[in-house]
This record gives sequence, C-alpha cells and structure tokens, in this order.
Amino acid sequence: MAVPEKIKQEVLELRRQIEHHNRLYHSLDAPEIPDADYDALLARLEALEGAHGLATSDSPTQRVGSEPLAKFRQVTHELAMLSLDKVSNEQALQDFDTRIKKRLADEAPLEYSCEPKVDGVAVSLLYEDGLLTRAATRGDGITGEDVTHNVKTIKDVPLRIEAIQKGTRIEVRGEIFLGKKGFASLNARAEREGTKVFVNPRNTAAGAIRQLDSRNTAKIPLQMYCYSVGVTTGFDLPVRLSEIFDTLASWGLPVNPERSTELGIASCQDYCMKLLARRNALEYEIDGAVLKVNDLEIQKQLGQNAKSPRWAMAYKFPAEEKSTKVLDVEFQVGRTGTITPVARLDPVFVGGVTVSNTTLHNMDEISRLGLRIGDSVIVRRAGDVIPKIVRVINAEKNKKPKAIKLPASCPACGSVIEKDGEVLYRCSAGITCPAQRKESIKHFASRAAMDIEGLGDKLVEQLVDEALIESVADIYRLSIEQLASLERMGAKSAENLISAIERSKQTGLPRFLFALGIREVGEATAMSLVNHYGDLLPIISADLESLEQVADVGPIVAQHIRNFFINKDNLKLIADLQKSGIRWPQVETTSTSLALQGQIYVLTGTLERLPRSEAKAKLQALGAKVAGSVSRNTDVVVAGPGAGSKLARAEELGIKIINEGEFLDLIATLSE
Repeated sequence: MAVPEKIKQEVLELRRQIEHHNRLYHSLDAPEIPDADYDALLARLEALEGAHGLATSDSPTQRVGSEPLAKFRQVTHELAMLSLDKVSNEQALQDFDTRIKKRLADEAPLEYSCEPKVDGVAVSLLYEDGLLTRAATRGDGITGEDVTHNVKTIKDVPLRIEAIQKGTRIEVRGEIFLGKKGFASLNARAEREGTKVFVNPRNTAAGAIRQLDSRNTAKIPLQMYCYSVGVTTGFDLPVRLSEIFDTLASWGLPVNPERSTELGIASCQDYCMKLLARRNALEYEIDGAVLKVNDLEIQKQLGQNAKSPRWAMAYKFPAEEKSTKVLDVEFQVGRTGTITPVARLDPVFVGGVTVSNTTLHNMDEISRLGLRIGDSVIVRRAGDVIPKIVRVINAEKNKKPKAIKLPASCPACGSVIEKDGEVLYRCSAGITCPAQRKESIKHFASRAAMDIEGLGDKLVEQLVDEALIESVADIYRLSIEQLASLERMGAKSAENLISAIERSKQTGLPRFLFALGIREVGEATAMSLVNHYGDLLPIISADLESLEQVADVGPIVAQHIRNFFINKDNLKLIADLQKSGIRWPQVETTSTSLALQGQIYVLTGTLERLPRSEAKAKLQALGAKVAGSVSRNTDVVVAGPGAGSKLARAEELGIKIINEGEFLDLIATLSE
C-alpha cells in the first residue's frame, strides 16, 4: 500500500526540525524548545517511520544504536591522518615559526588558524552525495577502524548534509570527546547504580567509540569538533583553513567556537596564554592549543615529514598532576548509607588548591589502583573537578605497606554492611543510622510515604540542626511551642503542621512500610508485601524463603528486608512509632486482591475524581505495575482530559485506552 504524500512530507519536515534542534542543543548550546517538546517530535517521527516503513540510515531516529558487530572492519585512509609535533614552551613555539619562514625564504608574518587541542579521539567522516557513509578512527595514521555504527549515535554529527550536492565526496576530520558535564553525570549514575566509575573523559570517549554494540555508545553523550578536511571530490573549498571552518559550520558540522585566526607567532602565543587562563572554564578537557598555517597553498609548499605536517604544531599545556603520599584511608557514610573510602594525603598544591584528601569511590577503585596505605600516588585536579588519584608510583619503595580493608560494620552506627550492585556497599540500618538521619526523615515525611503536609526538606534540615528531632519518632513528639519558636515559623503554621502530623497517624501499611526506607522496597514492593502478609508482624517475622515467595521480591530484596527487621534499633523505632499512635487497617490476603497481577498501566492527563497518587495506589493494591511511559508492553492506558503524547503513542500501538469513569468502575468491581 502506497504511503500518502502527506505522511512522507511530515516525516521529512520532522527530520529537518529534529536535526535543527540537535545542532542548536549539542553544537551551539542554544536550545529553542524544552526537552519534552523535542521528545514529542522524536516520538512522532519514530511512530510514522515504524508504521509506514520509512526509516532510513540518515534519520535522527537511527542514533539509538544497532546490533553488535562481530569485529571492526579495517579502513585505509586515502590521505594519511598524521599526528602533530608538540612543544611546551614559548621558545620552542618561536623556533617552529622560524623554521617555516626559513623553508619559505620569507620573513613576513604568517597567518595561523588557532584552536584548542581537545583531549579526545581523532576520527575521519566520509560524506558521499551529502550522506555520512563511513566513519573511521585514525589508527596508525594509515589504517583505522570502521566505527560508523557508533559515530551515528552522536547527535551533533549530521547524518546528511543537505547543502552538499550529488556527485561529491568530502572527508571531514575531527575530535570526538566527552564533555565535563556528560562525564560527571555518567559517574553520578554509576555511583547510584553501583557500577564501575569512569577514570577520565578521554578514556571514556575512546572506549565508547570502539564499542562493538553501538547501543552502549548511544548511552554516552559524546560530542565532536571538526579540525580539518581530507580528500574532496566534486567541488572546490576555500583556500584558507579559517574559511573552511566557516563553511563546515554553515553545513551544520560542529566546529570549535574558541577557534581564532592570528597574525604572527607573538599573537599565537598570546592566544595560547589566554586559552590556558580559560582552560578550567571550558566545558571539555583540553591539553593545549593547535596552531596551523592558515593558507592551504602554503601548507602544500611546506609539506610533511615522516609522521607530522611541517605547517602545524601542538602547544602543550602543563599537566594538572602532582605526586604525594597516602597517609591513611577512612570510610565515610553518605546521606543514603553508601560507604565510601576517603584517602588522607600528605597535603599537596595541585590545580590551584591544596589537596589533603580525596574520595576513592569504592573498593573496586582501590583494587584497580593496587593502592595501599603508605603508597606514593599521582593526584590530578583539573579546574573545579574533585581531586582524583590516577595511579600509584614507585610501589616498591613503600617499606611499610598496609592493605585497605572494608570495615566489618557501619562506621556511623555499627550495623551490618550490605553489598549493593557490583561495587557499592551500604549501611543496612537505613532509618536509624545517624549519618542518614536527614534523608531518612525527609523520605518518611514525603507525600508517597507518611504524607506530612508542611514538613518539607528545608524544615527537616532546620529541625535536625536545632536538635529538635533525631529520628522520625521525634516528629510525633513535637509541640506547637517548639515549632513556633523556629525562624520563619509562626503560630498558625506550627498549628497546621501539628495537625498534619496528627492526620498522618491514620495511614495504610504500604505507606508505612515505604516510609521506613528499606533498601529497594518502593511503593509497589511495599504493596506486594502487604497483599501477601496482611499485617506488619508477619512481615517482620518472615524468613528469606518466605519473603522470596512475594511478587517482585527476589533474593537480594529479601535479604535487604530481613537485614532491616533483624536490626534491634529499627524494631525499637517501629515500636515507638506505633506507641505514638500510628495505625493502619489490616489487609485481607485474598486472591482477588491481585486481580491485575502482572499487568502494566499508564496514567495520563488529568484525573478529575481521584488524585493520581490514589489511583496509582489502587492499581498497585490489585497487583498492577504503574509505568511512567507507554511501550509495547503496556496493557492499559487510563486517559483523562489533557492527555497528550502518551495517549497518541497508545493509539499508534493499539493499546487499550479507558477513561476515568471506566477505570473507577473497574477498580470497584475488582475490589468487591
């Protein structure tokens, strides 16, 4: 069946818009629309391409990655990708300029194109008839590896250049890198998920671009800046490198905004010094500046030696690394219970500050470094980035090495330490651990937990800092007089909060269980536990084998639950909370209560007769999972007024859609 012309035109327009916004966001850092609007455009394009078979290799929907390759295909560069000679002082830079003038037999000042030396991975992009057909690493300069499948996942690399006519070929060369923000967010995610942290942005980018499975590459927010062109066929480029950069930028290719054209080597030196001063403010790591003769005809005259061009030079900046000694390693407990090793260092001045301690992240990082107390190490601090030990040096000179061992129990409260994921360890106490006090109280009072209206994060911080509460049980001992004495808290506000605290005593057991902050026991798991056991005492008494019979509870979660309830401090806290008046109705454990077991629901739009949180709780009580987005696995979408992209997605996938009235009838029937 032929695809309507209207659909074809909409697909083309969506691709144009998405590529436009990709360039604004990833290359120019000047987005015009919010992320949600961008996501809606992409979702619409994916739906149209999928429904009508219109997906093509140059569509922005193809950046998510593809099936893994067995191995990399080798690519022979038509024009060798040479490395650059390097200098690290002004005299050597002047000598470079002098050699060029001597070879040219001309003392006139030379014009140079200058740009930051981005610390990344050099690649070659081949566009044929405007379409990206191949991307390759530099390799040994003669032969590289075909990484097209990975480069296509980089959002600021255009898959098609509309301005290039058919019958043309152009090779664009550039540096692929990972920005500082992207690197920081990756490591933050790794720490949250308990996976291995990345060592530095350059190594991360190099590893990402050489993944056999491009779906892994797509998870890394790689970027690219073009720095030259190679072979060209079918058109003439400008004769000055600076003008070529302008042309590439007009085509939508990313070029470095810090580039500059300088006349004479003295101006180049000034550019380098200014760039060095701004080094830490840049959103990507650089290790120097690159200077190239701007005139392409002069470049040809100068030629090259065996490994590098005579017309270019890299001016290397000082490394931000120093050596020092590890005096001791202490273990700190974070606000969420993570046990983190911290190295105490012989103070060293590096990166503009004196560093006397630094995080070691986790035990795997200590093993990777082969670190022992007493070792000499290299510490790196680039800009405002947290200092980091990058390697051990002269390990054999440590005459009294001491192994670094994880403590047997939580340093803050003495509770059992649990392994969480591949590399992290956490205190099992949770809500009663002093190091986790503020976060556990905030969680306990939150809307999805005990729902104490008015007890927000700032007030919790204030109450703990003023020593008015030490645990969640102390919330129920607060008086109007105590609250009214706080800064920015009047008598009326104090009365309202006490009333909210009193109301929270009448709750549901799933809320109470969730409020306790048991590791990996979210709202759905709390509901499953209550549906299975009916009351708190059977849950407290349950052994591992029994817990593993509960829906959504596997061996790891069962162990978290068991560790929590064998902790005497936790049991005492629960008893204190019940004495304060917290109550909940017992739940009947019947098979009908899990009538929606295994089904996935999505709520979208405005529910007018029932708060969304209550609707979610009712679904979970019946065994359903409530997801935040629509996928092919979704069973039912509950749509209220104002439903947008989720409703459209459900219609495209043919998923069952019901309104609020039908939803309430269903809940009432299944709950009888």
